[in-house]
Amino acid sequence: MNFKKWLFGGSEFTAPLANVGLTLLRVFAGLALAFGHGIRKFPPSERFVESVGNLGFPLPELFAWAVTCSEFFCGLLLALGLLTRPAALFILFTMLVAAFLRHAGEPFSERELAVVYGSIALAFLFIGSGRYGVDALLRRQKLEHSNT
Repeated sequence: MNFKKWLFGGSEFTAPLANVGLTLLRVFAGLALAFGHGIRKFPPSERFVESVGNLGFPLPELFAWAVTCSEFFCGLLLALGLLTRPAALFILFTMLVAAFLRHAGEPFSERELAVVYGSIALAFLFIGSGRYGVDALLRRQKLEHSNT
């Protein structure tokens, strides 16, 4: 590999190395969200339900469960690269609420993690799973079956 190309160049999105990087980001972010945040909310505590209600959401218990499931199950789906875009959409919405409603008025350091997870979700909303996700595997299988 040419050092200058590595140092100053970027990988084409279709390049295997670019897809390895996207896969690592997708897997790490999804698992970190699911096991670092989502699983700790199961089942949503009364305090968490109350904090969701304080944000002005109707049916705070339902929305508390939606947050919990979004962080855990959509985090797992993101890590697997399965239903990547819908999972990323749910994560993005959850992180926008966390960053701009739940932590409104707080310093950026309190919003930072939600902004980072939201940014990652936004990227995968546009990109999809990449080459090395379950979505891509299902796409390839569908193409193979349609060609036969």
